[in-house]
Order: sequence, then structure tokens, then C-alpha cells
Amino acid sequence: MTTDRTPDADRNHGADSPPDGAGLRIAVTGATGFLGSVLEPALTAAGYKVVRISRREPRPGSSDLQWDPSNGLLDAQGLTGVHGVIHLAGENIAQRWTDDARRRIRESRTQGTGLVARTIAGLDNPPPVLLSASAVGYYGARGDEELDEDSAPGSGFLAGVVQAWEASAQPAREAGVRVVHPRLGVLLGEGGGVLERLVPPFRLGLGGQVGDGQQWMSWIARSDAVAALLFLLQSGTLDGPVNVVAPEPVRNDDFTTALGHAVNRPTLGFVPAFALRAVYGQMAEETLLAGQRVRPARLQEAGFRFRHPEIEEALRAELAGD
Repeated sequence: MTTDRTPDADRNHGADSPPDGAGLRIAVTGATGFLGSVLEPALTAAGYKVVRISRREPRPGSSDLQWDPSNGLLDAQGLTGVHGVIHLAGENIAQRWTDDARRRIRESRTQGTGLVARTIAGLDNPPPVLLSASAVGYYGARGDEELDEDSAPGSGFLAGVVQAWEASAQPAREAGVRVVHPRLGVLLGEGGGVLERLVPPFRLGLGGQVGDGQQWMSWIARSDAVAALLFLLQSGTLDGPVNVVAPEPVRNDDFTTALGHAVNRPTLGFVPAFALRAVYGQMAEETLLAGQRVRPARLQEAGFRFRHPEIEEALRAELAGD
């Protein structure tokens, strides 16, 4: 399938909504995060009105909502009449997985998702759609095996978290809401995520592969991830897990070379596996040294077309702010 995006391919004319937002209200958790901060203006540009769900006090004069997942607090009244909910909030996994960090990572996903799902399920007229973020960590470390949405779950801490995370949305599904789990790959964008940590040393000529460099990386340009979420929001048929990754995963050594080319620097460095294990423990083992070779099968079958399907071009575009 071609991966060149045409203007009409940026949105799907599904049953849930008209071709544009037409003033429909969309509630978003994690709106200030790395993905949400770009998603919110994209939703606004598409004609939607964004209702932020945040732990912070609502902005004066806004329709924003405050929530407290750990205590089960979310104003159901404020969600009355919303067309959809996009749930992105969750503890950052890029940290050493101490016992406390494991608890925060798991509870931030299961408690938050469960609260959102139960709240909208309890409304007299639940919204038609809930996009509840997920991750390709669902598949665990699988070597060279090609994976799609029909692949079995993997093992390990992160795979278990993702399985529980997705299961937490079940109350909304039982209430008739179309629940989609965008299984996000590694997000590539300037000013956050993996590139925030990698670009400075690469620009100094200190970049290099991680471990043996053979682990697969299922990645997606942040701009394509935003477009995919809009596509899923407007689709009337897609539900369940949907891999939100670029069509061509790459090995770590190929990613290293592409990033070096994107910043015009050599990539002669090397980060040994033992050093990463010493600093990050199991987090390094399950994320930095392992990987998944994931295909966006359902997105492509539904007609979504990627603007940035190739790794080097995607890196250049995202670092240029395109």
C-alpha cells in the first residue's frame, strides 16, 4: 500500500462524526504531555472544542475538568454531551523501575482508565467513542517476529501493565462506547520523548548504537501519531487495538545512522548493554535492549496514509518542526 498522504487521507469519514469537528466537544486527558500538547491544537484546527481533564485547577472561564484518579474523582456532569474522550495520561516509563515506580506506572494507567471508563459508562448518553492510549509494549520482547494486532500478548512487567491498562476500559465498552486502544510506538518529535535525550549528544558527535544495535524499534513521527488519532476518532468502525506505528520498523543501528544523518554528525559512539542495565535495571532490559517488530496492519487496511513513513525523512521533518 502506498504511504504518500493525500489531502483526503488525513481524515476518515466515519459514522461517529462529520468530516470535521463542527464544534463537537472532545475531552482529553494528558493534554499538556508530549503527544497531547500537539494533539490539542490539531483537534482545534479540525473544528473540535477541547475539554481538558487535568489534576490542575481549571483555567478561568474554561470548560476544563479537574480529576483525581487515585481517589476516584471526576466530574461526570462536565462530560455530559461530549462527543468523545481521548485518554492519554500515564506515568512516564523512562525511569528505573523501583517498586514504587512500578506501582505508579501501573496505577496511573489502570486507575485513570478505569475512572474514565466507569464515568462515561454511567452517563445517560455516553459519548460514541473513547480512544484509550496503549503501547506496543503489549507484545513484549519478541526478537525478529513480525507482530500485528492479532499477535498474542508478551511477557514481562510492561506487557502485563499494558494488558491491565487496556482491560480497564471494559466498562465503557459494555456501555456501548466504541473503545479504541491506539498501541503507540516510540514517538519521534522535537522537544520531548526519546529525541529530547538523544539529539544533544548526537549533535555533539557522541551518538551511537545501543547494545548490539540489532533490537527492533517500532517508531512513529509525532505528527503522524496525531493524524492517526484524528483518523481513529472519526472512524465509525475501528475499535479494539490499533497499532500506531510507522510501516517500516528499524533496528537500533539503522535508527542511529538515520539520526546521525538527520543532524549531520558521525555516529561513532557506543552504549554497552551492561552500562544501561547498571543504571536502569529491568527498564533497560525491556525497552532499550529489547524491542518489537510491529506493523500498523489495521490502520493501513482502513486506508490511513503516513506522511512520514521513512525513518530518516521523518527525523529530519520532526526536527525541523514540519
